[in-house]
Amino acid sequence: MALWCVMALMTGAAVMAVLWPLSRRGASLGPVEQDDLGFYRDQLLEIDREADRGLIAPAEAEAAKAEAGRRLLRAKGPARPLATTGEPALRRRRAAAALGLSVVPLVGLAVYGALGSPGLATRPSLDLAAGGSRTEIGALIAKVETHLAANPNDARGWDVIAPVYLRVGRFEDAARAFSAARRLAGDNPDRAAGYGEALVGAAGGVVSREATTAFEEAVKLDPGSARPRFYLAMAAEQDGKSDLARAEYERLVRSAPPQAPWLPVVEARLARFGGAPSGTQQQAAPARPEVAPEIRAMVDGLDARLRQGGGNADEWLRLVRSYAVLGERDAAADRLNQARLALAADGPATARLDGLAQELGLGQRGTSP
Repeated sequence: MALWCVMALMTGAAVMAVLWPLSRRGASLGPVEQDDLGFYRDQLLEIDREADRGLIAPAEAEAAKAEAGRRLLRAKGPARPLATTGEPALRRRRAAAALGLSVVPLVGLAVYGALGSPGLATRPSLDLAAGGSRTEIGALIAKVETHLAANPNDARGWDVIAPVYLRVGRFEDAARAFSAARRLAGDNPDRAAGYGEALVGAAGGVVSREATTAFEEAVKLDPGSARPRFYLAMAAEQDGKSDLARAEYERLVRSAPPQAPWLPVVEARLARFGGAPSGTQQQAAPARPEVAPEIRAMVDGLDARLRQGGGNADEWLRLVRSYAVLGERDAAADRLNQARLALAADGPATARLDGLAQELGLGQRGTSP
């Protein structure tokens, strides 16, 4: 508010400086300088000298002296004003000055309000931690997207929107945003880990080779970062490298701060191997171990979308594999049967489903384990 007041005062002062002379009457001339009077006296004396020497005729001398005398009298007279302004004209000028002083700032503010963006920060920013409805978040995302459409090389803009895409489940958009930020601003642990996590989300919870590479790069940049190490342990678990996965989960638990919010998730993953390292509170493996909320959201989102209809073979295969990786074999077998029904007219897709069923040991066509 203070800034607006200062801007209004500055605008008013500028307009007043331009229009103030219009509201004044004409100024008066000051008296002629003494040097000018001396000049006319010297001219009269010079005419007398030239007449005495016979350089000019007496009649011409008298005419010249008369003209010089008239100029001298005018020079000695009172000061005369410049062309003065009549009262009607003066009132019109003052009215114009007042109108300009009030209208110009108002018109400027109105035009800025209509065409400018007084509510937009210098750089777009989103703060989901502060809360906000999905409508508000969508509006903010749209603003950043508009900004990036006009400024595709703004690395800061991509840095801002990438984790937001990840938070709201737009994993493919998040992967593109993290990729753009890495290309424009270079790599760092957060960008590399975010890119890998977006790829995992887009793959329905499966840690692909490309995602593994991104997590490995994040660990190189920050060996103590827990997030990429957790996903690398998941990748090892998915690849059947149980010993490697368990060892990494144990290292994460041992190095975790006491109040780390992700510690229960890692301990639950570790419990799947039949225990936990000493010093933890994990006593026995639950029948259905907890799953990281992000992973669960990815899988459930893909499942809900495919249940509504549509979906291609790659998506169905991803969903079945995700449930198998999570240890929910009944759900994996059920989605496998649904996929076979949805893709019954697609021979190659059906063959791929059969191959996945054999790979995961989910039993014969149409049966559950």
